[in-house]
Amino acid sequence: MKSKTILFRDPVVERVCDKFVTRSDVGYAKYGRTLHDERTGKHKDLAGYLNDVQEELMDAILYIQAAKEELDDNSNNNIVNEAIAEVNKASFRPPHPSDASSAQLDWNDAISPV
Repeated sequence: MKSKTILFRDPVVERVCDKFVTRSDVGYAKYGRTLHDERTGKHKDLAGYLNDVQEELMDAILYIQAAKEELDDNSNNNIVNEAIAEVNKASFRPPHPSDASSAQLDWNDAISPV
């Protein structure tokens, strides 16, 4: 195993590189060889690599669609929750004093017939 020290100016790039190393470790644990070993040992040909890329990209499209649907569901839930909150606020608002229908009458006030 080769060791290397890298100075990162961008922590995002560092996190991505860390993920690549972790992903490589998972692959090695699962298949018992590195991608380099697979290529130089002729375990897979160009068509096999292209097929792998195609399958991974197809999976990526599915994940994107699922994430978009999740985002839509969350947006719709937020819109519904905000609407419910507004209705609840309106329902519990005390009447304004200028609202004549709810103003309290004094004893001396005349009541007009309807």
